[in-house]
Amino acid sequence: MSSSTAITNIATLVTNDPSLGDTSPLGLVRDAAVVIDGDRIVWTGASSKAPATDNRVDAGGRAVLPGFVDSHSHLVFAGDRTEEFNARMSGRGYTAGGIRTTVAATRAASDEELERTLTRYLAEALRQGTTTMETKSGYGLTVADEARALRLAAAHTDEVTYLGAHIVAPDLADDPAAYVALVTGEMLDACAPHARWIDVFCEQGAFDGDQARAILTAGRARGLHPRIHANQLSHGPGVQLAVELDAASADHCTHLTDADVDALAHSRTVATLLPGAEFSTRAEWPDARRLLDAGVTVALSTDCNPGSSFTSSVPFCIALAVRDMRMTPDEAVWSATAGGAAALRRTDVGRLTPGAYADLTLLDAPSHVHLAYRPGVPLVSGVWRRGVRVV
Repeated sequence: MSSSTAITNIATLVTNDPSLGDTSPLGLVRDAAVVIDGDRIVWTGASSKAPATDNRVDAGGRAVLPGFVDSHSHLVFAGDRTEEFNARMSGRGYTAGGIRTTVAATRAASDEELERTLTRYLAEALRQGTTTMETKSGYGLTVADEARALRLAAAHTDEVTYLGAHIVAPDLADDPAAYVALVTGEMLDACAPHARWIDVFCEQGAFDGDQARAILTAGRARGLHPRIHANQLSHGPGVQLAVELDAASADHCTHLTDADVDALAHSRTVATLLPGAEFSTRAEWPDARRLLDAGVTVALSTDCNPGSSFTSSVPFCIALAVRDMRMTPDEAVWSATAGGAAALRRTDVGRLTPGAYADLTLLDAPSHVHLAYRPGVPLVSGVWRRGVRVV
């Protein structure tokens, strides 16, 4: 039998439901309470009106918001790329192979090593308030290694993405058509049972628009829903392809034309922005303001991976988005919670509304704005996932 818990004396509660709070997108409730029964939210409102429950937790005048929904990460890997990062930050060219370096290390690693790394970074993210995390394959690039990565990931998260099309496998570098055939054939057959999503890196040096369409269409025919790495390093067809195929998200979205922005604004495809990647590569920042002003749904995610964005901290990405991508603190928090949920086509996470999962983050601060106002400070002082306090 489940027990009920009321968290009371919340200074600022972010519900992400305008009808429950101040009519803003965040649906803010001041001097609030939230009631959990089992793994679900059953009530939100003024603290003075909280119903009787089995247990009570005093938030002590602090802020509560939905657990972060990190809709883009690459956590099944082995090895280390410290030298590459150090060279990049020291102004030196680095040609050690990037993703290929991680592919070699990942192929050589045992299942136990890969699972240990995966669970380490999931736990690290959880301590920082992330209660839902998508993760991808993409560092195996053989049938067996991609299927292994997805099988390991599926044991620890519901949001698993097949990214056999990360780059053309080094073994088939001279025959990309053969690799596309493998990704859409034998590899897809082995990987589809373990994944919910299919992704492709649509970029010069990776996969062009025709290849990406073939890969995503094949995945969709096997019941996997598309998402896409699009328009990160240069302008390309990725965003338009995402909209054409009703992809849940187009991720990166740095180099966009007005037509790309307009296509996103008139679609269900979420623009997922990954500021950790720009921070770690000193690349041009995506223009979140342009997207938001056009009416595009925006998500914020970490892109946690060992090469270009080795952070699991959504609070850090919120601070970057506010400082360098022209988002307001409210927009950044919404994008890291409800926006991430939209990028995963989920309505049961990313909000604190009756019926949603009881995934909550308690901040050691009176307002969610402190996530950007106090960058780098470990403000997360409590986390509940599925109604259980885990931090």
